[in-house]
Parts: sequence; structure tokens; C-alpha cells
Amino acid sequence: MFSAPQSSKSEFLDKARQAREERKGQKEKERAATQIQALVRKFLCRCRLQKQIRKEVDDYFQVSETGTSKRNALSIFKIARKLLFIYSLEDKMRFEKLCRAILASMEAENEPKPDILQDNKLITLYLTMLVTFTDTSTWRIVRGKGEALRPALTRICENIMGHLNQKGFYSVLQILLTNGLARSKPSLSKGTLTAIITLSLRPVIAAHFSENLLRSFLIHIMSVPAIVSHLNVLTPEVKTHDLLRKFILFLSREEQCSDICVCLEGSHTLCLLGNLIYLGYLNEKVLEEEANHFVKDLTDMLSYCQRYVSQKKSNLTHWHPVLGWFSQTVDYGLNESMPLVTKQLQHLWGVSVIRTLFNDVLSKKLESQEPTPPPPQPSTSQNNLPVKNLFKRAFQKSASVRNILKPVGGKRVDSAEVQKVCSICVLYQTALSTLTQIRLQILTGLTHLDDLLPKLWAFICELGPQGGLKLFMECLNNDTEESKQLLAMLMLFCDCSRHLITILDDIEVYEEQTSFKIEELITISSFLNTFVYKMIWDGILENAKGEKLELFHSVHGWLMVLYERDCRRRFTPDEHWLRKDLKPSLLFQELEKGKRRAQLLLQYIPHVIPHKNRVLLFRNIVTKEKENLGLVETSSASPHVTHITIRRSRMLEDGYDQLRRLPVNSIKGVIRVKFVNDLGVDEAGIDQDGVFKEFLEEIIKKVFNPALNLFKTTSGNERLYPSPTSYIHENHLQLFEFVGKMLGKAIYEGIVVDVPFASFFLSQVLGHHHSTFYSSIDELPSLDSEFYKNLTSIKRYDGDVGDLGLTLSYDEDVMGQLVCHELIPGGKTMPVTNENKISYIHLMAHFRMHTQIKEQTAAFIRGFRSIINPEWLHMFSTPEVQRLVSGDNAEIDLDDLKKHTVYYGGFHSSHRVIIWLWDILSSDFNSEERAMFLKFVTSCSRPPLLGFAYLKPPFSIRCVEVSDDQDTGDTLGSVLRGFFTIRKKEPGGRLPTSSTCFNLLKLPNYSKKSILRDKLRYAISMNTGFELS
Repeated sequence: MFSAPQSSKSEFLDKARQAREERKGQKEKERAATQIQALVRKFLCRCRLQKQIRKEVDDYFQVSETGTSKRNALSIFKIARKLLFIYSLEDKMRFEKLCRAILASMEAENEPKPDILQDNKLITLYLTMLVTFTDTSTWRIVRGKGEALRPALTRICENIMGHLNQKGFYSVLQILLTNGLARSKPSLSKGTLTAIITLSLRPVIAAHFSENLLRSFLIHIMSVPAIVSHLNVLTPEVKTHDLLRKFILFLSREEQCSDICVCLEGSHTLCLLGNLIYLGYLNEKVLEEEANHFVKDLTDMLSYCQRYVSQKKSNLTHWHPVLGWFSQTVDYGLNESMPLVTKQLQHLWGVSVIRTLFNDVLSKKLESQEPTPPPPQPSTSQNNLPVKNLFKRAFQKSASVRNILKPVGGKRVDSAEVQKVCSICVLYQTALSTLTQIRLQILTGLTHLDDLLPKLWAFICELGPQGGLKLFMECLNNDTEESKQLLAMLMLFCDCSRHLITILDDIEVYEEQTSFKIEELITISSFLNTFVYKMIWDGILENAKGEKLELFHSVHGWLMVLYERDCRRRFTPDEHWLRKDLKPSLLFQELEKGKRRAQLLLQYIPHVIPHKNRVLLFRNIVTKEKENLGLVETSSASPHVTHITIRRSRMLEDGYDQLRRLPVNSIKGVIRVKFVNDLGVDEAGIDQDGVFKEFLEEIIKKVFNPALNLFKTTSGNERLYPSPTSYIHENHLQLFEFVGKMLGKAIYEGIVVDVPFASFFLSQVLGHHHSTFYSSIDELPSLDSEFYKNLTSIKRYDGDVGDLGLTLSYDEDVMGQLVCHELIPGGKTMPVTNENKISYIHLMAHFRMHTQIKEQTAAFIRGFRSIINPEWLHMFSTPEVQRLVSGDNAEIDLDDLKKHTVYYGGFHSSHRVIIWLWDILSSDFNSEERAMFLKFVTSCSRPPLLGFAYLKPPFSIRCVEVSDDQDTGDTLGSVLRGFFTIRKKEPGGRLPTSSTCFNLLKLPNYSKKSILRDKLRYAISMNTGFELS
């Protein structure tokens, strides 16, 4: 009964709510309409105002451009306020006109000259505005009566500069400078660059060079590539305000220098480094006064970069044209400017900066004394001139020479002078290890002054209480900063000296004695030899890491350059390189036990061991390999024997066909040879190594005969090297590989063969040409001494080399035809000039000794190394390997030969013919005839390296009664007749003969000593012999 009234009430409430919401919505619409109308009216009003102002500005500038009347500053100020009030991007041209009007009204001076491009015009305009509004000096208002306003206006300018700095002004300038200068040809004009530098300096000067602004200036301005160079070329009149000194002192605090480096990272740190170095070069006085801080700053920055320099490519490294592989991000946009940055860096090792930094070292005078020529040294066959004459000419060059510098001691290592020199050496050593791609440039710069390295050596000699070696050995055992600096000085000296000696030719080293005197090289080599020996033998090298390991390689590298130079042309006294305190027996015991120090000694400085002991070690190594391969006769097994049949008329062809396909181990093993004569009949006799020896000697004699054209002889000393025209043989490379195997077999078996190789060829066989310090020009005299003199004369030519009409090519007469070889692609059209003459000399030497015979040499080495492990020969120098091939070049030791001679046919050591023989050899024959005698019997004129005890088969003398073709060997009757000197008939008409395959001398039982002497002399001079008994 109440449902109807309740329903009416709810409807009434709903209607009331709807009416209320409608009224509210209506009010919202009215308010929104009012607001929209206001915004529209405001927008339209603003548009009308902007249009009106723009029209007013346009009219103002139109009137100004007609030039009918000159506008004053007040009117420009009013129009500027209006324009800046409505400024947007569409007003860019109006703003440009406003800037020009302001500058015209203020009569600003030194406006930069605009470039052609519109962007550059705007940059120039804006820069001029900033230059004008950051300094009151050009303002007309402050002139005369307005001087009182200057302080207030200056304050306004400072506020403007402060505002600019807060808005990243230096970053903008950095971008502008980098875009304009980080290229091969700068795009910024002189005026623009002047304006930028002026703007960048003003905040710093206004703040009295505060640390914050100096930091910003270093990070943003001084890190722009080569900016100092550009300033020096384009605007040399810009004042530096003694900035270099302020930079040096700011960076001398380690935390500030580190902060700068971290902010810049590697690429830009290098740019900052270049700019500071060039500033130092331009301000020599400041550099001299602040040398210590300057050196420290550069070292710290280089050390920061060094942390990220990598030795090899990886996924985390990037290539940098100066630093090499670098583990920080590289800004490749700077690559175009890197040549300019490098040019700035080069001033660090330029003469001017080196003289300033090393002043304490270079100012010292090396004392002089009257020369006392050293005793003459024995010359080797490799020498072009006897050492005696060499020293004589060197000492005749001047009336007096400086004292030989030896370790004397006396200078305290903690003195300021020593500390300064050490820190400078650390700087350059850090540069060498950081700027990896220009390392050679640095070394060349440091060696440019002839007196720097000798005086640095003199400085080193004076260090410590006793000088030299003892001090540096103590430093190796200390881990103090002082010790590290001293070792860095030694390391720098070694790196630079090694580089110098590598680039000097023999005339400069031995005759002109550039930089170092010969006696100093002897003293230095003794020091280095002892230093390296003690590092190895005292166990320091075994645990060496980092800097100590680098030091070892530097010292060892310098030592080996001197040693190899001495091997090529002797300058040291006898036994100079040997260590008398090293017992070979102890070394061999330690090698047997696998002791590390003994292995390292053999690896790095085998020359401290006597040569005979090394040869003995080599023979032991070969013997052990034979045992491991089962090539030695034992009680339980016999080695495999390879039999070959050789026709005497086709010895080379048959030997090549039968041996070239044999496995390497078969060639290393026992090979038995059966000769077939011209009638096809087997020759009598059993090969017990003797026949194979003859076969090997005959094969080697044939292949090395220049008539075959596999090998040629050098001019002068007639030493062998591969013929460039060996390709006339169809299979010449296979022949070279075969020859390499045969020579390897001779060395493997200890058979000496009289084959004199050119030293440059042996160096390649040993792999020396792969060394960093190898120089083709140094080896050239061993190929052609006359050609070497001609090339070095080009190096010393004072005039214009272009006048000689040379090109980068080599013309050669090949079998009647002139062939032109280009040393580089297109070389025959490239003239040789003063700039490229050094490259031409090295290219020519490399072509003659390497390129021309590259394939032949590679084939020979391939065959040789298949028999002889190259590591076995590492312990020998080039001349020593020649001795290994051809025997000792010393005098024949007759006592040793007599002691190890075996007698047959009735002869014995007390037999009168034998007594006569030894007496004739010792008293009547000269050394050349004794060598001919030895060659007559053994086919080699030189004795075995280890003495005649190691001659296989042993040296033998046999009494013979009949000629060789009737000889049937020893019988009981012939032995008795020989023993008791009973003759069938007088053998005066017969000559002595020999069987070289058995090292056997066949000697008739002569009745008189004079007959024996004459017949023997005739036989050896006619080279009668070489028959097979």
C-alpha cells in the first residue's frame, strides 16, 4: 500500500539531480568558452604584436641598410629588446642583422674576416659578438668620460662569461675547434681561430687562472688535435700568458693529472700531450726552468695511455695509428689529424728538446788522452781489411781521442742530478713502450746526436761507489722506485745503442767510429755479456716478469747485435765472449738434469761456452737422436740399412733419383753405396761408411760446382750461394731441396766437406734474416764488396742523388738479355732522390741477397732442416756453422794428427818413412802445403772441429809396394817387408796416392827422405789420388 508514494519520491530526487548536473555542465561550458575566447584573443593579440614588432624591426633594418641615417646605440637597444622578446627560429636573419648593427654602432675593432660559406659567416658573426661582449676594451662608451663606467661594465662582461661557462661554453668551442682543425687542412680562418682562442682564454684570465678553469681549458681546448701548431702557423701573435708553466704546475699534482687523463681517455690525452710538447719546444726557457715537472707530467700521461696499449688484436681492442692496438674506445674522427699530432710529438725526441732535457749529460766533456793503438787482432777470412790496418787508420784520424770509458763509480745515485737524468730516461722509455707505431722514429731521434749515447754511457760508468755492473745487479734484486729508474736508464741506453749500431754500416762503425770508439764497444760488450750471464746464472731471469723481463730483452738484444757484428767482422780480442768462471762440465751436468738456468744460458748466450764444447754438445744431441730413432748398432738390434747402387758416370743423377724419395729417417740412418763402373760391373769393396763418404763428397763437389749453375760464387773471395738463374734446370727447386738434405746428412754424420758458403746465405739458412735487428746492407759485402762500396757511396753522396739518374729498379744481364727488376711496384719510373736513397740502398741489398734467390733458398732450407733441427744450430754463429760444415780454420795440429793415426802394411810410428813424413810436414811444408796434404788424404783442407780423434774413418797410412791397379791389399809378406824395410824394387818412380773415402794415405817405402818430400809435394800439388782401393 506504500509502493506508489515511495516511487514518486525517488523519481523526484532523480529529476532534481539531473537538473543540478545540467546547470553545472552549462556553467563549465560557459567558463571554457570564456577561457578559449581569452586564449584566442591573447594569441591573436600576440601574433599582431609579433607581426607589428617584426615589421618595425624590418623597417628599422631597411632604413639602416639604405644608409640614409646612422642609428645610435639607444635606438638599437630599443629595437633589440623588442626582437629578443619575440625571438624564434624564423627570426634568424633578423638576429644576424641585429648583431651586425650592434657591432657597427659600437665600432668594434678586429672583426674576423668571414669565410665564403654561409655557416662560417654566422660563426664569425657570433664569435665577434661574444668577443665584443666579454671585454670592454672596444666599447666606445668607456672611452673618455665613460671611464668611470668601466668597472661596472667589466663586471657585466664577467657575468656574461660566467653564464656562458655554466651553459657549456667550452664544450661548444671544443666541437667548433675539432670540426675546424681535426683534418689535414684546417677550415678555420686566422680571424676565427683568434676569436675562439681569445674567448677561451678570457674566463681563465679573469679568474686569475683558477684550477677549475685551467682544468676546463686543458680538457676542452688543449686536447684539440694540433691546436698549438695551428695557432703557431695562423696566429703566432696570440699571447700565451705563460700558459705552459701554469699547465705544467697544474698537472704536476698527480690527482689532477689523473683526473684530466680519465676525462679525456687515450686518443685525446695523446692530443693534449702533443700540444704540451710543442708548447715546450716553442718555450725553451720555461722548459729548461720547469724540466722536472714537465718530464713528470708527460711520463704520467704516457703511463696512463700505456695501460690500454695492447700487444695484439682482440675483440676488446681498436686500432690507433700511433698507439697500435688500444683497449679504449678510439675516436676515428681524429685519424685525419694524427699526422699533425705525430709531428708535434716528434719534437720530444728532436734535437732542441733533447739538448734541453739532457743538458746535465751533454754538458760534460769526455777527457782526452794521446792515442795508444791496441795490439793487432787476428783477422778472419770475412774481413775486408785486416784489423791491424783498421785500428791504425782510426787512430791516425785525429791527434788525440777520448779516454776509453770504463765503470769507475763515485756518483751518488740519490743526488738530484742522477734523479733528473733517470726520470728523463723513464720518460723516453715510457714513450717507446706506449707510442708503438712510431717507436723507430723515437729511437732514430734519440740517436741523432752523436755524443748523447757515449756521454750517457760515461754517466752510467760513474754511478754508485764502484760503478757499472755491481750497482745494476743490486738494482735487479731491489724493488724500489730508485732501482726501477736506474734500470730504465740502462734499458734506454741499450735500446738506443742497439738501434744506432743496426743502422750504421761497417765504414761508420769500424773506420769513422761514429758515436762509439771501437774500444768503448769492447768495454760495453764485456759489461753486457756479464750482465746477461749473471741474470741467467743467478736465477733472476727464471722469475723475471714485466719490466725486468723487458730489461733483459733490451740488454740481450744490444749484446747480440754487437756479437753478430763481431762475428761478421772481428773487433774484440781473443776469448772476449767466453766466461772463464763457467765450467762446461757443470753446465752439461745441469743440462742433463734439465736445470732451467742451463737451458736459458744455451738459448740466449751460447757464445759464453767454448766453441769446442758446443760442438761436442751438438754431437751428443745427434747421437741421442740416433739412439731414439734406432739408428745405432746395439747388442739387441741392428739399424735398418738402405742400399743404393750408383753409376760413377751418373753419380749425381743416380743419387738424386734414389735418395730424394727416401723418408727422412732413412736418410739419417745407414746408407750403403755400391759403385758400378763405366762397363756396368760392380766395383770390388765393401762400404763400411768410407764409400758412402766418398759418394757424399763427390755429390757435394758436383752440385756446388758453379759450372752446373745451381750455385754461383761471390766476387772476390769466391764463396757459394744459390744461382738466381738456376731455373734453367727443369727441377731446380727439387735439386736444391736434395742438396740441402745432403749437406744436412754430412753435418749429421760429422763429415767435413770443403764447401765455403757466402755468409749472407748461411745467415738465411740459420734464420737470422727474420731477426728484428737484421740488416741486409751489413751482409752485402759477403756477396759483392764492390757493389757494397758503390751503394754506400750513394748514402754519402753530398750532392743531389737525382742527378745520378737512378730509379728504384735493378738492371741485370741474364744470359745475354738485359732484364729490369723493379724493387717496388712501378719502381722503374720512380727516381732515386735524397729523400728515398736510404730505402733504395736497403731495397737493392734485399733484392740481391733475398728476393732474387728466395725460392732456391727456401727449397735448400727445407731439405737441410729436414735433417738438422734448426734449434741445434742456434748455439752457433754464422762463421761457426761454416766451421761445422768445413772443419776448423785453425792450423793443423800435427801432434794431434800423429796421435790418432792408424798404420797398415808394416808401417808403425817408429818406422823411418813415417818419421820422415812427420818431419817433412812440420819442418819442410808451410801451412798451405799442410792444408793441401790434409785435403789430399781426406778431401778437406781443414781439420775436424773436435780434433782428429773425431775423424771418421780415422786417418790411416798404409805401406804399398805396387801401383793401385795391381794392389790386392795387405798380405803377410807385404806387411813383413814393410815392417823390415825390405823392397821388391826401388819405388822411387811411384807417387803417394790416397783413398779419401777411408782417409787413407798410401805411401811407398821410399829409401830417401828427399825422395819422399819431392814425391809427396808433387802429389799434393797435382791433387793425385781420390781413387778407391
